Amino acid sequence: MDNSLLELWDQAGWFARGILIVLAIMSVYMLSIAVAKWWRLRKSKRETRNFAPEFARFLQEESLDAAIDLAESKKISHVARVLGEALSEVKPLIQDRATVTSADINSAERAVERQMLILLADLKQGLAVLATVGSTAPFVGLLGTTMGVVNSFTGMAESGSGGLAAVSAGIAEALIATAFGLMVAIPAVWFYNYFQVQIEKITVEMTYTSKELIDFLIKSVGSEFGRSIFTKEFKAAQTGGEPIT
Repeated sequence: MDNSLLELWDQAGWFARGILIVLAIMSVYMLSIAVAKWWRLRKSKRETRNFAPEFARFLQEESLDAAIDLAESKKISHVARVLGEALSEVKPLIQDRATVTSADINSAERAVERQMLILLADLKQGLAVLATVGSTAPFVGLLGTTMGVVNSFTGMAESGSGGLAAVSAGIAEALIATAFGLMVAIPAVWFYNYFQVQIEKITVEMTYTSKELIDFLIKSVGSEFGRSIFTKEFKAAQTGGEPIT
């Protein structure tokens, strides 16, 4: 007998067909999430590559308004969103340099941390589905295989006939479920690990650039005689006196 996939489907019972349908739904859902997330990360990286040099140039020219406008216009870039949040927080403070304090810089740091938490939660959305599919699909397939083998031996017992020929078709039908489960699980695990690595790289980029921006603000805002207001107030707080001039 030619045990083609179509014939095995025709001969499969309702339980085996249900298992294959569930695995097919899991596969389609997993692939849709993987493709959407890959496209999102690709666009974010591409926009970040275009954003970074221009943003650095604006900072070197001390064009704060232009830097903020650029960051706000790049809604997809992860780095632009983090840096734009920090600059928006300190923009009114830098315009009045005499009022900039260490607490103001800390406020900008907290704004960066909040935005990073939001972005990371957004980027990780869907990874739980990939992990769940990767870990459960083989067991779903194994369930179909187990029930298929049970049905094969039950049918053999009812018919009173034995031998490999009597059960080979049923076992082949049952093993299809396990094979299909592995075909669904393996790509899901690959995608999950790939996106985990990419998100870790993005986290490093956001952390590094945000720290660089905070350092830039500390060194540049309210500078007088080569020392920033932040530095002077920090020293004054340590000595318990007035800011050092």
